[in-house]
Parts: sequence; structure tokens; C-alpha cells
Amino acid sequence: MLNRNFLMLHVVLFLCVAYFSVNPWPSLMLTVAQLVYVPIALRLIVKKDDWFTKCYPFTFIPAYVAVVLLQLTTSPKWEILFASVYLFFTVIVALYGLSRFFNRGFTHMEEFSIDIGLMYLALGGAWFFAYVVGINTGFSPLITWLTAIHFHYSSFLLPLFIGLLGRIYKPAKYSIISSLLIVAPMVVAIGITFSRWLELLSVLLYIIGIGGLIGMAWRAPFANKLQQWLVRVSFSALGVTIIFSLLYALGNGFGLTSVDIDFMLRFHGLLNCVLFALFGIIGWTIAIPTPTFEMPRFPMSAIRGKWKIGQQVLNQIVKNKHRGLVDDMQVYGHPLLSPRIINFYENTTDYRLVSRVKWQKWFKPFAFLYTLASKKTQQINLPFHDVKVEMTGDILSLKDGVDGRDHVRAWVRKIGEDTVFVALYSQHTTAQRTYMNIALPLPFATMTGILELNQIDNQLQLTSRKTSATDSDAGIYLTFRNNQLFKLPIEENFLVHEKPDGTLRAKHQMWIFAWPFLTIDYWIERKAD
Repeated sequence: MLNRNFLMLHVVLFLCVAYFSVNPWPSLMLTVAQLVYVPIALRLIVKKDDWFTKCYPFTFIPAYVAVVLLQLTTSPKWEILFASVYLFFTVIVALYGLSRFFNRGFTHMEEFSIDIGLMYLALGGAWFFAYVVGINTGFSPLITWLTAIHFHYSSFLLPLFIGLLGRIYKPAKYSIISSLLIVAPMVVAIGITFSRWLELLSVLLYIIGIGGLIGMAWRAPFANKLQQWLVRVSFSALGVTIIFSLLYALGNGFGLTSVDIDFMLRFHGLLNCVLFALFGIIGWTIAIPTPTFEMPRFPMSAIRGKWKIGQQVLNQIVKNKHRGLVDDMQVYGHPLLSPRIINFYENTTDYRLVSRVKWQKWFKPFAFLYTLASKKTQQINLPFHDVKVEMTGDILSLKDGVDGRDHVRAWVRKIGEDTVFVALYSQHTTAQRTYMNIALPLPFATMTGILELNQIDNQLQLTSRKTSATDSDAGIYLTFRNNQLFKLPIEENFLVHEKPDGTLRAKHQMWIFAWPFLTIDYWIERKAD
């Protein structure tokens, strides 16, 4: 629970401002967010040892003082100064959200929702600045002010509340619902600017997302009864106000209803300000959910590439060769696999590989640009065409101490004279499960694939998807100089099986943001003795 003195300080500060304010009462709906809801919500999220807390005397306090003084002055020069101070504060908050994201990557949707909320606040600060200064945004001052409110409530508080809910209850549909509500604020902004149909679409996205959110709130296992009902009322209030948003969109864009901006300001605004925001803030301060995300601790390659990956890594290789990627496939715990599949991994160089690369049609423009760069770096240098080609290469050892992992082997694959892959194979064990740990050096970074090995009927599956446990190490990560892991929104899956004639077939599929973008088919046969 938060410090009571902190809570009382901000509440009393707002009440004093409300009493002495020279502005009309509706302006207090934004002021209460700036002086009460935003500070308390940040305290729910920010850790004591974060760099962000060190900024408190230089950004937080000046921002709150600036908001107070804005309510007490009518001097244009001072208004510009105070609005600038608050805008600077919201930019710092956005940078904190960005830093949280870069320290984790595309994993744990509940934390990503919080990151987005923190970043959205800067847009609220920008619209507030535009309103105070009188910048021509193409809209009336009232719409500019309402947009600032929108980015403080629907775009900042709502994603934070969604993230806190996800820390205690995250069913399968959570990611979809969160994504809808994260995207909706930007669709609203674009719709208001360009198209009434997009504005209507944004309201429909909110309706679907909020409906799912209310359902989750009523199923979530809250530890505290009072918190349970406050949070449920908070989310349920959105279910009421979003219906009036739909009526307003239908009336404003299509003339089908009589709900006007004045009604929305008084009814919709007050419900969101009191029932959604106030009840939500009080509810979440009673018992702050702890994050479930923990940074994986598996071994990482110390090798970072430069511009010419293939040649640079080859310079780190000693001359002795290996026949296979692993010495014993039994370390992965699948004794019933086809003996030919096991033999392929233990005696890889005894086999001939023919491949065919197929980029998905939607991804081909990006693939074409990518191949221009990959030809220079000689890493993940896949052909743009879908013609069958043979991949040749060797499995070699690295110099001692270069990589930092155990028993590292470099599988250098080529098509003709061009290096296609330089993959550094190792393995590690976490919680009695052994993973294949594959590092691919990139310019000034390394991409690491942590793969689970599973047996599916007579097939071997190697996948970055977490199939065994939520705490699995599996995934595709990017590491930089400080070994900070960044989870990429990429997944890959290999399926290897033996044909009746003794040859092997393998299919390598890849997805980005759950969209398939690449498939590589392999024909694998033993070389003639």
C-alpha cells in the first residue's frame, strides 16, 4: 500500500487548487488527473531503485507546481513556461516507459501494456501544451483540451490498470483484449482527424476490449475484497461511458443521435473521472500486484559482430573440425527418436543439405530490402528466390574463452561462395530441462535462439515457443554489449522427420508478431561413402 502522507499531500494539493482556481470547473477533470491520478499511478509502477525515482526533485515536483500555478495565473508568458515544464515531465515518463520496454522486449503483455501507457502520457502532455499555448491543431480549443484528457485517462490510466490486472489474472484472451485497448487511442486520434468511419471503428474497438476487460475483472482472484469491488466498479463504469461514446460518434459523424459534446463533457467526463479513475486508483493502491516477469538467466554468447559477420567469426575459429552439432542427443531426453535424426545431429557433416526459401508475399518488399543488407554482412543471408539450392559448410570450434559458453561449435553454411549462416551452437540446462542455445552474431549485437526440443510422434520439434512451461527459457532474444536481453517478437519452429526411403525432411517456419513471414524447406540425405 502506498504511503498515506504521499496520498494526502496530492489530494490536499488538488483541493486547494480547486478552491482557488480561476478556470471553469470542467478544467478540474484534467487537473485532478495531473495532480492526483498520474502521481499515484506512477507510484504503483515505479521501483525505488529505478533511475526514474532519482528524477523526482527535478521533474516531478516542478511539474506539479507548474500545474498548480497554471490554475492561478492568466499571464500568457507564464502559461507557456508552466505548460513546457509539464510537457517535459511527461516526456521523461515516456522515456521511462521506453526504458522498461527495452529492458524486457516483447514479452509479458501486462508489462507491455504499462509501458505503452507511460509512453502515451507524453501525447497527453503535448496536447495539453497545445491547448495552453493556443497552438492551432486544426481543432477547436475545446477538442484540443478534450484530447489532452483522453490521453491522460483512456491512454495512460487504462493501460496501467490493464497491466495491473494482468499481473494477477491473465487468461488466454488477455493479450487480444489488451492489444485492442492499446491500439484504440491512436485509432481515435486518427479517426477524429481524418475519418468519421475510423472514429466509429475506434469506439467499436473500445466496446469489444472493455467488454472483455469487465469479464476478466469479474473473474480475477483479488486478494482483497474491497479492492475487488472498487476495481470491478472502475472497469464497469467504462462499459457505461463507452456506450455514450458510441452514441456521440453516431451523432457527430452521421446525425443519428442527439448526444452532444456538452452532455459528453458532463456525464461521460464525470463518470470517467470519478468512477473509473478515482475508484480504480483507490482500488489498486490497497494491494499493489507484483510483477511476474523475471529476466532469464541462461548463458549468452560474448561474441558481438561487426559489419562483416562471416569473416569476423571465421577469424575466431581454430582448425579442428567436428562431425556433429552435438556429441550426444540423449542430453535432450528423447530416446525414441528416429536413429537417422539422432545421427544427423551427431554426425551433421555426413549429410547433404538442399534448401528452398519461401518468403511470404506480404513480407517480400521487406525481404528484398533485407537481402541487400544481408549480402554485405554475410549473416542470415538467405536468397530472395525460391529455387532449390545446396547448402555446404563445416562445423568448427572456437578459440577458448571467446564465446563464454560451454562446448561451442560454429556451423558455417554457404550457398556457393556466399556465407548464409554463421550459427554458434551450445546448450544449457534450466530447471532440469536442456535447451539448444544458438547464437547468431549481428553487427554490434547477437541474436540468440533458445529452442525447446520435443518429440511429436516420430518427428523432432525444435521451437522457440514455450510449449512446456510458462517459465521456459525458449524464445528469440537480442543481446548487446552489456548482455541485456531483449525479447524479439519473432518465433521459429523446426520439424524434422524421416521419410520411408531413409532421407530426412525438415521445415523451418518463422513468425513476426504471430504473422508467418518465412518458410525454409530442407531435403537432407546421407552423403555417399
